[in-house]
Amino acid sequence: MATDAEKLAKLSMDEGSGDVVNPWNVSSSSQKGIDYAKLINKFGSSKIDSELLARIEKVTGKPVHHLLRRGIFFSHREMHVILDKVEKKQPFYLYTGRGPSSEAMHLGHLIPFIFTKWLQDTFDVPLVIQMTDDEKFLWKDLTIDEANRLAHENAKDIIACGFDVNKTFIFSDVEYISSSPEFYKLMCRIQKCVTYNQVKGIFGFTDSDCIGKISFPAIQATPSFSGAFPQIFGGHQKIHCLIPCAIDQDPYFRMTRDVAPRLNCEKPALLHSTFFPALQGAQSKMSASDPTSSIFLTDSDKEIKDKINKYAYSGGGSTVEEHKEKGGDCEVDVAFQYMKFFSEDDERLAEIEKAYTKGELLTGHLKKELIGVLQKLIGEHRERRAKVTKEEVDQFMTPRKLKHNVTCLWAPIQPLIILKFAEPVRGHPGYIASLEKLTRQ
Repeated sequence: MATDAEKLAKLSMDEGSGDVVNPWNVSSSSQKGIDYAKLINKFGSSKIDSELLARIEKVTGKPVHHLLRRGIFFSHREMHVILDKVEKKQPFYLYTGRGPSSEAMHLGHLIPFIFTKWLQDTFDVPLVIQMTDDEKFLWKDLTIDEANRLAHENAKDIIACGFDVNKTFIFSDVEYISSSPEFYKLMCRIQKCVTYNQVKGIFGFTDSDCIGKISFPAIQATPSFSGAFPQIFGGHQKIHCLIPCAIDQDPYFRMTRDVAPRLNCEKPALLHSTFFPALQGAQSKMSASDPTSSIFLTDSDKEIKDKINKYAYSGGGSTVEEHKEKGGDCEVDVAFQYMKFFSEDDERLAEIEKAYTKGELLTGHLKKELIGVLQKLIGEHRERRAKVTKEEVDQFMTPRKLKHNVTCLWAPIQPLIILKFAEPVRGHPGYIASLEKLTRQ
């Protein structure tokens, strides 16, 4: 029987569909972007349906995040397993990451962190954030020192999202792997489980790729396992992990899930998001080297306004008359798509969609409303980022124990701890009674 990794190696989203989806390239021949239903089928994940959303609300006692209820996070792997853990009061942790290729992050980079913060706040769990500065050194025209510097700069944007320092560990691969024998040993075990043919088939590596690229997938896989963080989890190897990420990162974790049983580790669960469109539309690409392709978190209010008005692809008519007659297409209109990502007002979004589709709302008015939403969002983010100090970054990036549900997490070894502490009072009358009680448990 073929393994998940072998099956994934045979999948190619560009076969007849016009869509290309892999960790380094996402493109579509359609103005409406990637066909996500087909992508779910190709990758073998599960659709986030109304039943799952209802269960999340039941388990958490809170409404689901707008990124979930609007289908922006649209696919999952074993989210039900995580909800089972929550119901049983058993621990899990979150893992997400960022590849630091530029000094300024753009709006698309913000999506997984906005959602991850909601997950952390809602489930009250630890979070690890991997900064893959080694990956960017291998793939981009960057020195290793520059990639590491960008990791620290990007960490400021991540911290500005409001993560709890007591529950969040941000780490640079370049720095952390060299100081953590447990991470490195686990990484080596993963490397030994995956053949060159498998990794070549999954990721499309060629004979001209450097060997660093070929070994990198094991590095991204390693934080999926709690044993990589002894300072957080005390050596526990089988604590479940939930990974919120864009769907293009799924190949890494298909490979990870395939090797997990051989490592005697739990398979990570995943929540997949759709892709954030470039300003010029779903057929164009966002690039840090092209400031007109997206809104950056460092952009001023004027830059935000000018970019939206000048570059945001319109789904409206070519003239006011045509727009009023035929209406606008919200599926391709970038301003409306950005509103779906960032406006939290469901009622207002529904009004906009109805009016724009009917041609009652003009493109200029839609863009004006979006500009207000983004200026507020980015303006507040800029203010928070400006207050992030080097000392605060260092605190987030220092390996340490994080706050978590200690009772649940340490329950499996609790008897050993009690016996150890009871050792000096072995003659105390309560000792025998306590020992008998532990034995019965």
